[in-house]
Amino acid sequence: MNILFRPFLELSVVIPGMLLAYLPMYDQISISFRRLNLRLFSLLALLCLLGGLFCGYAGIGTGSILTLILILLGIIYIKTLPVSVWKSASIFLAVCAVFSCLNSFSRAIDAVITAAYDPEKTELWFTVGAGVLYNLLAWLFVAITWYPATHSARTLVIDENFAQTWYVFWILPLIFIGLNIYIVPKYKSTLYTGRILAIYIVMSIVLLFLLVLFYTMFLLIASSLNRNAKLQQENYFLSMQQTRYENLCSAIEETRHARHDLRHHFNLIYSMAEANDLKGIQEYLKEAGNQIPDLDMCFCENRIIDSVIGYYCALAKRNAIPFRTKLVLPEKLPTDDIDLCLVFSNLLENALEASLKTAPEKRRILVEASVHAGCIVLIHVENAYSGEIKSRDGVFLSTKENRKNRKNGIGIQSVRRICEKCGGASTFTYTEDVFTAQVMLRG
Repeated sequence: MNILFRPFLELSVVIPGMLLAYLPMYDQISISFRRLNLRLFSLLALLCLLGGLFCGYAGIGTGSILTLILILLGIIYIKTLPVSVWKSASIFLAVCAVFSCLNSFSRAIDAVITAAYDPEKTELWFTVGAGVLYNLLAWLFVAITWYPATHSARTLVIDENFAQTWYVFWILPLIFIGLNIYIVPKYKSTLYTGRILAIYIVMSIVLLFLLVLFYTMFLLIASSLNRNAKLQQENYFLSMQQTRYENLCSAIEETRHARHDLRHHFNLIYSMAEANDLKGIQEYLKEAGNQIPDLDMCFCENRIIDSVIGYYCALAKRNAIPFRTKLVLPEKLPTDDIDLCLVFSNLLENALEASLKTAPEKRRILVEASVHAGCIVLIHVENAYSGEIKSRDGVFLSTKENRKNRKNGIGIQSVRRICEKCGGASTFTYTEDVFTAQVMLRG
């Protein structure tokens, strides 16, 4: 019985290993985390049982069967995660490195126990007791790292500021996996030759300690770099938004002056009309017509949004871009005017930039907005585009050629953050030549 149970115990550690691998990505999986666990762990239990029976009856080690199971699990892991191959493969290898160190540590304890209580029993490399200890250590490690894996590690995984980190991180786990394989003697009897047992025990403990230390240091350094990168990004974002807001304020002020001048023109025309000075009216209208801005500011009842739309409508007309609107917005809106102003300005600026890169005959911008249920503002912006839209892990990248290292699109990031702040939502989709933004803001 022990001959069959021992290989099963050796193989069954893949169950806590896969659980640990999925913890940083539990909310990114396409199916529910519970359903995935039920299906995957049922498969793992079956594979471990069959593999253990095969190794037990055949009288062979579990190394070859374990390798095949890990390859299969690696493919399943990569295919079920909506992240880059580098990320998923690095996480998978990191977990394998941890469990290889736990394996060596369990072997060392097994060797110590065997040397103390049963020195002649050297035919088995891994006893049932060591297998039980191996599983207990694996589940204990999962329990200890549960919170860091679901919080700190998860933040690092989903953060795109460190996408390049994953291209080199896989080297560290591979080194530790190789070292743990290297220190394993070919025959168990070798452990009891000279001081090899003591050296093996020390090496297994040192490797486990160093791996945990390196992972901790990597997590701390990456978190620190992450905070610095976010601060820089926030500063850039605030600077950009400040500039954009100042431009909008300038446009609004210019419109107010235009309206004031228009009222002045009307007063003068009215005075001339009272004096029956028809010729004077004609000349004055001809002269003043060129000074009146070519803007239709009657987009909606809300003055701030009306001015924002008017500003971008004027820019679109200057560049011969068809600009259509359907705005049903009352004077008083349930959402913050500044947030709404920034959402419209970001979406329209992106639409304007994309339209300028499109052939003149294909250019168009459509803006729709309305209030739903008295507390929700729905926004729909649609524009034509040409070229390739670049995205990475669901995050759109800037197409500006002078943007260093091609940062994430600030405009879309801004809209998403505003939506998250007010409990709303945003979706961005595109076809071959049309980009669509849909935004919901809650009051």
